[in-house]
Amino acid sequence: MANVPAAAVAASGLVGGYAIARWTGKRPLGGVALAAAGSVAAYEWNRQSGAKAATGLTLAYVAAFAGSHPLAKKVGAWPSVFTVAGGVAAASWAVTRRAA
Repeated sequence: MANVPAAAVAASGLVGGYAIARWTGKRPLGGVALAAAGSVAAYEWNRQSGAKAATGLTLAYVAAFAGSHPLAKKVGAWPSVFTVAGGVAAASWAVTRRAA
């Protein structure tokens, strides 16, 4: 398996999950992509930084997904998704960079 940073996986899951849901019109399909990427990211966070960090970052990932909805009403859907994806990627990088 290629060594892809967990930050990129998490951000891609948020952006990709939304894109799939929007372009296919099937929200559950976007949810599957979101969950799959979140699972891979959580595994990597745990491997790199331990269970405590993985738990915190996974909660941040879920909170970002939930928070993107009210934010989208203020700034638009895509800007909201990119904002929360960037936030999760930054948090992931900040927590896991010490372990790398």
